[in-house]
Amino acid sequence: MNLIPSFEALDFRTSSYSDRSNCVAVADTPGGAVVRDSKHPERGHLPFPGPEWVALLRTARS
Repeated sequence: MNLIPSFEALDFRTSSYSDRSNCVAVADTPGGAVVRDSKHPERGHLPFPGPEWVALLRTARS
């Protein structure tokens, strides 16, 4: 079962930690999250399963 919707269907938002030179966009998925470079979305995206996404956010916020 594929838990990541098609790339076109993802609803990306810019991270609140982004600035003009470092832009990261995030989209929630049923199984976690997907991250991409908002300046170069054509370069693809990086999926994170739920537990790994939670661990990444926890580490980044600490």
